[in-house]
Amino acid sequence: MTNSVFPIPTSAFQRPLHSRHSQKRKRAHQPARRFVRDNPPSARIYSRSAKPMKPPLPSQPQPSAAGERLQLVLARSGVASRRHAADIIAAGRVAVNGVTITEPGARVNPFRDAVLLDGAPLPAAERTRTVLLNKPPGVVCSVGAAQGRSVCGLVDLPERLVPVGRLDKESEGLLLLSNDGPFIHRMTHPRHGHTKTYTVTVTGRLTAAALRSLGEPIEIDGALTRPARVRVLSAGDSCHVLAIILGEGRNRQIRRLCDRAGFHVVRLVRTAIGGLSDPALRPGAWRELRPADFKRLDA
Repeated sequence: MTNSVFPIPTSAFQRPLHSRHSQKRKRAHQPARRFVRDNPPSARIYSRSAKPMKPPLPSQPQPSAAGERLQLVLARSGVASRRHAADIIAAGRVAVNGVTITEPGARVNPFRDAVLLDGAPLPAAERTRTVLLNKPPGVVCSVGAAQGRSVCGLVDLPERLVPVGRLDKESEGLLLLSNDGPFIHRMTHPRHGHTKTYTVTVTGRLTAAALRSLGEPIEIDGALTRPARVRVLSAGDSCHVLAIILGEGRNRQIRRLCDRAGFHVVRLVRTAIGGLSDPALRPGAWRELRPADFKRLDA
């Protein structure tokens, strides 16, 4: 019996017609693919049909999730001071989305809520301004003129500014005025500890006990003040010049300290607020605060 041998076709050992080399030659005649800016290679990895991403919209100023106090919204619009705004709200003159509100601390969103005063929309919020004034003596730190000539009348600006803290009528020196509510709160609240420096001319006996008394706390309105720092700038037979630095500003605090120590105040001048001073600013003159000035206030 003979073995039958089946012939193996030679095509089995031949390269396929579409070999790697032929594909290379084919691609060589095709134009190179170009990536456009809207469809870069990194984007085509995920989807060839993906649309280019749109640039993000510019961020818009938004209030906090809890909103803002209605009292502050009125004050910032320039219709009244914060204290007077509270009286206006309590009198039932303000409506929010058609509902009369009598609680000054009610939270509103000025970007969404319709706030009406006496049936009319609030004016647009004023531009925020803060100025430094060299207060002359004889001018009172109040918004109105009921108690005499007001420091607000010395600043010629369209915005309604209020004093940041106080100097009594006969005292003089540097005083801030602003319509920036958060800034006013930060500068006047005792916990922030902004210092104020005064040059005080006094008469009386200059003794170690008297100087020690000037630096000790004193009770004002039922609460003790923080200790003061005292330095003698010049000493005479009966008239002396002192530098007094306070960490808070209570009602007539320096005059009360001097009275307790046996001194009579001849002149009281505030020369610095924090690290901000301006010896070139003449009495009655004012200027707007520069960015560097705000940093000096916290120094």
